Amino acid sequence: MPQSIIERCEAQGMRLTGQRRVIAQVLERADDHPDVEELHARAARVDPGISIATVYRTVKLFEEAGILERHEFRDGRARYEDAERDHHDHLIDMNSGEVIEFVDPDIEALQERIAARLGYRLMGHRLELYGVPVDRKSRA
Repeated sequence: MPQSIIERCEAQGMRLTGQRRVIAQVLERADDHPDVEELHARAARVDPGISIATVYRTVKLFEEAGILERHEFRDGRARYEDAERDHHDHLIDMNSGEVIEFVDPDIEALQERIAARLGYRLMGHRLELYGVPVDRKSRA
């Protein structure tokens, strides 16, 4: 079973204050890609004393430690997710900003073939697709 964010912080010897623990727990429960403002709102529901500056510092610390992954989906906001989540790619709805996670074995295989054809062994990748919903009514 993968380690929790708190366990990974502790394994790195990171000092975990009560507020950092709250932020880690909020991140652990997130099934989306919150930005700092959203993380602050969620953490403040648990501990109203958490300042946005504390959230910014904690997110930066977790990111530098490789615990969080930062994404910038062209909307001007840095968003975060647990770096230990299973691999997935992203489709970003350009109208709503919604981020849809997906895994496609054909895309994964294609990327491996492209890297091999160019003489490389693929060590990782990020795929972000940007789109707008298709008006299904006009396709009838």
